Amino acid sequence: MSDETLQRYRQSIDRIDAALVFLLAERFQITQAVGRFKAETNLPPADPAREDRQIARLRELAAEADLDPEFSEKFLRFIIDEVIRHHARMQDGPGTE
Repeated sequence: MSDETLQRYRQSIDRIDAALVFLLAERFQITQAVGRFKAETNLPPADPAREDRQIARLRELAAEADLDPEFSEKFLRFIIDEVIRHHARMQDGPGTE
């Protein structure tokens, strides 16, 4: 593999990484709005049934995409746990973040 080929691969990876960061930022903006809504309406920060459905759905998508479902579940679980942590802080009120 030439240096030029490797450079092209790395540039593609860099673009994908940038897209992932922007997608995660957008996702977290939406989940912050959900967290505010839950705090205002006294809903619990976590919804285990929804989380289970999401994990099952993403495991199926991962399998279809030829991505390890275990990896996709770990990745989603990390994101879900972070969102729940933010939602719990919102439940506690201002100044707890």
